[in-house]
Amino acid sequence: MDSLGDFLTRIRNSVGANQRLLEVPSSRTKKEITKLLFDKGYIQNYKFEDEGFGKIKIALKYNPSNKKSAITEIKRVSTPGLRRYCGADEIPRVLNGLGIAILSTSKGIMTDKEARKEHVGGEILFTVH
Repeated sequence: MDSLGDFLTRIRNSVGANQRLLEVPSSRTKKEITKLLFDKGYIQNYKFEDEGFGKIKIALKYNPSNKKSAITEIKRVSTPGLRRYCGADEIPRVLNGLGIAILSTSKGIMTDKEARKEHVGGEILFTVH
């Protein structure tokens, strides 16, 4: 089972249904991705609950005036069947810098801009805009 794909699908479905809160099973990778999405302004808030199997509660962000979500598209790039890797000089830009790509690098999970700054490449997990 693809746990990262399931995580992204839950976010995509919740945004499509205009839900405010989302609950997903926890993992170290998902926690790092959630922190990045919060830091970049794509989600409103999050909470890690570690009792039992552990869960991540995510409050999705919407524009109060027109009720549009901060996440317009979230798209998986690297899949278990076809991994996508890139070097530091080949990191793609998402919507000419308006979106972000999340990469798994040797220095941890980071955005495309941080990876260019650190001059590291890695696996392109997904893009958000």
